[in-house]
Amino acid sequence: MNLGLQNKNVLITGASRGIGFAIAESFLKEGAKVMLVSRGSEQLKESVSLLRDKFGDSQVEIGVCDCANQESLKSLSKKIIQKWLKIDIIISNVGDGRSVSEAIPSDMEWKKSWSNNFESALLTSRIFLPFLQKSKGCLLFISSIAGVEAFGAPVNYSTAKSAIIAFSKNLSRKVAEDVRVNVIAPGNIIFPGSSWDIKMQKNPLDTQEIIANSVPMKRFGMPDEIADAVVFICSDRAKFITGSVLVIDGGQTVGV
Repeated sequence: MNLGLQNKNVLITGASRGIGFAIAESFLKEGAKVMLVSRGSEQLKESVSLLRDKFGDSQVEIGVCDCANQESLKSLSKKIIQKWLKIDIIISNVGDGRSVSEAIPSDMEWKKSWSNNFESALLTSRIFLPFLQKSKGCLLFISSIAGVEAFGAPVNYSTAKSAIIAFSKNLSRKVAEDVRVNVIAPGNIIFPGSSWDIKMQKNPLDTQEIIANSVPMKRFGMPDEIADAVVFICSDRAKFITGSVLVIDGGQTVGV
């Protein structure tokens, strides 16, 4: 299926590894130009180098940015426009599910999680929405099934991911004539260095049992399975889809 993404300019935040990296690779396979963004690390450099070797230097850009900092995002936007002139698609993928088990986390823990998991998405939208309105583009957020149902995930993380869904739904109605806004809510996704990967290394039998008992498909999801859905939703093949939340969780959620 030709998704018509050739030469589209795609910005992906939180793209140095895992889901973000897989999304970048999937867009590149469709012929898009991609900028991978993270706070800056050796992992980001290695990921960009790997993709440039595979797809060519002209298709892959690197962006160092703290997406929870508005000034950092403004600087990034200037760099992108100088390079590309326009932006067609933005994937907001910054997030961190690590927190504490308290019913109400401390003020410090709450602010840290809220900044990573919601403010980063809000500020990215605030800075880049005008560019998407000009290009009649697409904005997609990566949330979590923890924002859809209560699984016992950290309260601050779950609340932030739920807020992304509410924000997306309301935003989509405001900008529907110009920009499509959607959410993907992944379930338990495993990749090197992920929280599930760490759990598997520490206690593989118990971790496998948790997945077998909670996920009807009895396995983890993979980053490329999220990426495949992302490129479809951001393509013209999905041009009547906006304000939607696509859950990809192997059947784990039970709400009707």
